[in-house]
Amino acid sequence: MMNCVSILGSTGSIGRQSLDIIEHLGISVAALTAGTSVERMAEQCRRFLPRLAVMATQEGAAALAKELSGLPIEIAWGEEGLLQAATLPEADCVITAVVGMVGLKPTLAAIRAGKRIGLANKETMVCAGELVMEQAHRYGAEIIPVDSEHSAIFQCLMGSHSREEVKRLILTCSGGPFFGMDKAQLRNVTKADALKHPNWKMGAKITVDCATLMNKGLEVIEAMRLYEFPLEQVDVVIHRQSIVHSFVEYVDGAVMAQLGSPDMRLPIQLALTYPERRECIVPPLDLLTCGALTFTAPDMEAFPCLALARQCAKAGGTACPAMNGANEEAVALFLQDKIGFYDIYDRVSRAVDAVPFVAQPTLEQILEADRLARMEAAK
Repeated sequence: MMNCVSILGSTGSIGRQSLDIIEHLGISVAALTAGTSVERMAEQCRRFLPRLAVMATQEGAAALAKELSGLPIEIAWGEEGLLQAATLPEADCVITAVVGMVGLKPTLAAIRAGKRIGLANKETMVCAGELVMEQAHRYGAEIIPVDSEHSAIFQCLMGSHSREEVKRLILTCSGGPFFGMDKAQLRNVTKADALKHPNWKMGAKITVDCATLMNKGLEVIEAMRLYEFPLEQVDVVIHRQSIVHSFVEYVDGAVMAQLGSPDMRLPIQLALTYPERRECIVPPLDLLTCGALTFTAPDMEAFPCLALARQCAKAGGTACPAMNGANEEAVALFLQDKIGFYDIYDRVSRAVDAVPFVAQPTLEQILEADRLARMEAAK
C-alpha cells in the first residue's frame, strides 16, 4: 500500500473522493493542487496538512496563503508548482486528477521521478500515450488506472499469463443522459440536459463528454495506449446500469468482467493499495437488488464523436491531441451556452482536419497540435 500521496486536482470530484479514501486508509498527504477553488483548497489543507499546496494562478496562491497563515504549508502556483507537487521525494504515489492537457507535463515528471501514477487524467494518454508508456517502461514507474472502466480492464487482466491470450478489451458505457435519442431529438438538447448523468457524479466537462460519447472515444484511445493493444481489439458496449465496469474477452471464448457499485472510490482505493485489497467505505454491490443487466451497441450516427475518436485513434500521431484539444475548447463553449450540442462534433471534426498531421510527433509537436486545434475550434 502507498504511504504518502500527492493529488493533482484535489478540489475536483476525483480529488475529493481520493481524499475520502486516503483518510480511510490512513495515508499521509504530501501535496494538493487546485485550479481556482481557494476556499475548498484551504479547507482540505487544514484537514490534511500537506507540505505543499498549489493553485493555478499567482492571485489564487496569494489568497490561499492568506487563508493558511500560520500553518507550515508551502504555497506555489502555476505549472512550476504542479511539477513540484508531482516530484516531491516523500510522495510514493501521484494521483493525476486534473482535467485536460495541463496534466501531461506533471505526469511525465512524476514518471521520471519513479512514482506510482494513479491515472485519472485520460487526456495525458490520449494525447501522448505512447510517450508516456515509453517513459514509464524506461523509469520503472507503475501506472494504475483510476477510471472505473480502465480499472476494470486492469483487474480482468490480472489473471492473464500473456497478452496473446487476450482477444478483445470491451469498455462499457452508460450511454449518458441522451441514450435512445436520434439526431433530430439531440439537436435541441441544452447544457442542463447534458449535465444530468444517470449514474455518476462527475465534473461538468467529463459529464458533457459522456453525453456526446466522446468520453468513451477518449477511453478507447487510452485503452490502446495503456494496455498496448491495437484499435481492432478495443470495443465499446452500452450498459445502462454501470454495474459491469468493463470486460476482457480471451481467445478461448472466456469473458472476464469486473462488477461493482458505481462509485469512483473503489478504483481509487485499488490504485493506492495494489497489489493488496482492503475493506472499502463503499457499500458492496448487492446482486439481488441491482436489477437486470443489459447491453446494446452504441449508435455511431446519433453520437458521431465516438466514431471520430476511433478515426483519430486509427490515424494516430497528432490527430489525437488535435481532437482532444478541440474537444476541450468546444465543450467549454457549450458550457457557456455559446454553441449547441452538435456544434461540439462539428468544431472538433473541423479542427482535426485543419491541424497539420505529424505521424510520430515530439512532445513539442503534440503541444502545438493541441494549441492549433483549440484556436480552430474557438473560431
